[in-house]
Amino acid sequence: MPFIKIWVHLVFGTKSRYPFLNQDVLAKVITHILQNGKEKGIFLDSVNGYTDHLHCLVSLSASLSIAKTANLIKGESSFWINKNKLTPHKFEWADEYYAASVSESQINRVREYIRNQQEHHKKLSHSEECEKFIQEYGCK
Repeated sequence: MPFIKIWVHLVFGTKSRYPFLNQDVLAKVITHILQNGKEKGIFLDSVNGYTDHLHCLVSLSASLSIAKTANLIKGESSFWINKNKLTPHKFEWADEYYAASVSESQINRVREYIRNQQEHHKKLSHSEECEKFIQEYGCK
């Protein structure tokens, strides 16, 4: 049995960055994603977001790539949101996502960052946040 300990900070937004995720919808979606993750063997340590995006701190399993993990979370949750009519219009996640590895020494910092999304986005939009990540981590 392999021992894998790879932490990933995964961020994905709504299609066209539409603000579908009001507080009520966001709470339901987070609860559902955490439960569904357990059922699919995806270890989601932290999940939170804002009106147009979600952050997840994920510990990758031996059998799931980052892309597969992102697709499982996004695909199933958008299906569930639409099935339960949580939004007035058809819900979709954007195709793209951001994923960065997180060292063990930074886990608590990332947890705190994810936990404080509401406060954080009083100062910075999702677009500005993405640009900051790209510049800070040299993503292309």
